[in-house]
Amino acid sequence: MNKNIVIIEGDGIGPEVTRQSVKVLNAIAEQFGHEFNYHYCLMGADAIDKTGSPLPNDTIEASLNSDAILFGAIGHPKYDNDPTAKVRPEQGLLKLRKSLQLFANIRPVTTYPSLHHLSPLKAQNIENVDFIIYRELTGGIYFGKKETSADGNRAMDDCTYSREEIQRIAHLAFKNAQQRRKKLTLVDKANVLETSRLWRKVVKETSSQYADVSLDFLFVDNASMQIILNPKQFDVILTENMFGDIISDEASVISGSLGLLPSASVGNGSALFEPIHGSYPQAAGKDIANPVGSILSAAMMLDHFGLNKEAGLVRTAVNWTLDNGFVTKDIDPVNFYFTTTIGELISDFVSNKIPVGVNKENIELRKSTII
Repeated sequence: MNKNIVIIEGDGIGPEVTRQSVKVLNAIAEQFGHEFNYHYCLMGADAIDKTGSPLPNDTIEASLNSDAILFGAIGHPKYDNDPTAKVRPEQGLLKLRKSLQLFANIRPVTTYPSLHHLSPLKAQNIENVDFIIYRELTGGIYFGKKETSADGNRAMDDCTYSREEIQRIAHLAFKNAQQRRKKLTLVDKANVLETSRLWRKVVKETSSQYADVSLDFLFVDNASMQIILNPKQFDVILTENMFGDIISDEASVISGSLGLLPSASVGNGSALFEPIHGSYPQAAGKDIANPVGSILSAAMMLDHFGLNKEAGLVRTAVNWTLDNGFVTKDIDPVNFYFTTTIGELISDFVSNKIPVGVNKENIELRKSTII
């Protein structure tokens, strides 16, 4: 298989973790006879510094003509600490989502037995947690009309949704539920909001096309509690933009580290894959960032290409590193391995270069050469 992939390393730790994902993709390509062609582009604070724009036109054009985009992270303290800045890194990501019509953000939430002790939840409550959140990405309050009164004492953010916007992501969520445990939960606020009432109406109508999937509903405040009280009850969660932004970040802490979780943004054309963590500028350049979220995002990209066996091998390699204690500083601040080491270990596992019964003492911190 031949695929053209745009690489946007972005800001902070983005370049470091993304380079590990490229290592893994190269190992997959060599092992399975694929060809991945990479085109490196700019976005975010890095793009502003180099071009004056958070999303140069060259990046948009390359992304539109690609099979997928692998993205690192976005954001920089000089913009985070200046809310009055007119040009901001985040504008680049929002514009890219719009340009590519990426209307659905997909975030799987899983836990790892070897890391249960890191979760803020009790171990018995997170065993076998495995659900996925479908968040509508290009509508709602984030993209609605915004107004501030002349005296600065009144502000308005308009939240608008159409039937079509709801239907297209609902179909994706129902189809995924059919491949999983056949349960879909719509999270809304239909007791208060007209947009939520439309969501509930349209999703109910859409469910008639998926008779094998059970549908239930939760108000967003209750859903926020249930994700903490009993996350095992969920299979596929479907929700609108702002609610999805909030509960997906809430759910991300269940696994014990933000560095572990991937995401995909899909739409009518090319798809974008990125870890959910931010740019974490304090760790940039120190070789301590966790690359697993980025590597698992690359696995989601392989699934998107229909390369399910290859994606499964990447996930097996990740599980192997975690089960054997090859983890970064965010997981074990004392006995940790470096970003590049984890990337090399996972790549070596994919390439079948890891011997059975490997001795951890024979693996150097900064490289996975097995002595």
